[in-house]
Amino acid sequence: MKGDPQLIFWKGDFGKQYLKRNSLNSEKINESEKVFKRILGGLQLNSILEVGSNVGINLSGIRRAFGKNIDLYAVEPFEEAYRQLLSNQEINLKEALNCSAFEIPFEDNSIDLVFTNGVLIHINPNKLKDAMSEIVRVSKKYVLCSEYFSQNEEEIIYRGQKGYLFKRDFGKHYLENFPNLKTVSYGFLWQEEFPSFDNLNWWLFEKIQNI
Repeated sequence: MKGDPQLIFWKGDFGKQYLKRNSLNSEKINESEKVFKRILGGLQLNSILEVGSNVGINLSGIRRAFGKNIDLYAVEPFEEAYRQLLSNQEINLKEALNCSAFEIPFEDNSIDLVFTNGVLIHINPNKLKDAMSEIVRVSKKYVLCSEYFSQNEEEIIYRGQKGYLFKRDFGKHYLENFPNLKTVSYGFLWQEEFPSFDNLNWWLFEKIQNI
C-alpha cells in the first residue's frame, strides 16, 4: 500500500520529528528489557519479528533479555529509521526489511512470535485487518500487540494532526477476526513504572494451527 496516507505521513517530516523524540538510549533499552522479560519470559522462542521497529529500542531490550540464541527480525517502512536500525550492532539482527505491515515478505508460519508496539494505533481502521492478517500469517506460534486501549473505537488528535491515531480494543479485534488465535495473557504497562511505554495495554495470543 505505497499510497497509504499514514505511510506517507510517517515517512515525511513528522516521522523525522518522531525519530528525534525517540532516539535510542540506555534508559529506554533497560525499560524494554524489563517489559519483554515480564511479557515473554515463560515462552520458548527461537525467533521474533517486530513490525514497525523504528530504530530498534524494543529489539535492543529483547536482545539483552534473551541473549544471543534467538533470531531477531525487523520490518520498518521509514527509510531513515531503517538505516539507524541497521547501524545498531547490539541487536545483531538476522534480517531487517524496509517495508510496511501490509506486505511482510516472510513465509507463512515462519517466525515464532510477531509483535507490534504502538503501531496498530497509527493504521486507519479500514485497513487494520489487512495489517493484522499479515502479522498472523507470518506468525508460527504467537502474536503480541501493545497499543493504546479504548472500549470503543475512537480517533485522537495526535500532536495537532487528524487521521493518524486511533484507539480501540485491539485484543478483541484480533480475536473477532482470527479464530485461530487463543488468548495466553494480557496486561497493562503503567507509565509510572515504564515512562517510555506510555500507558499501553498488551495482549499475547497463541496461534493454533489447522483451524
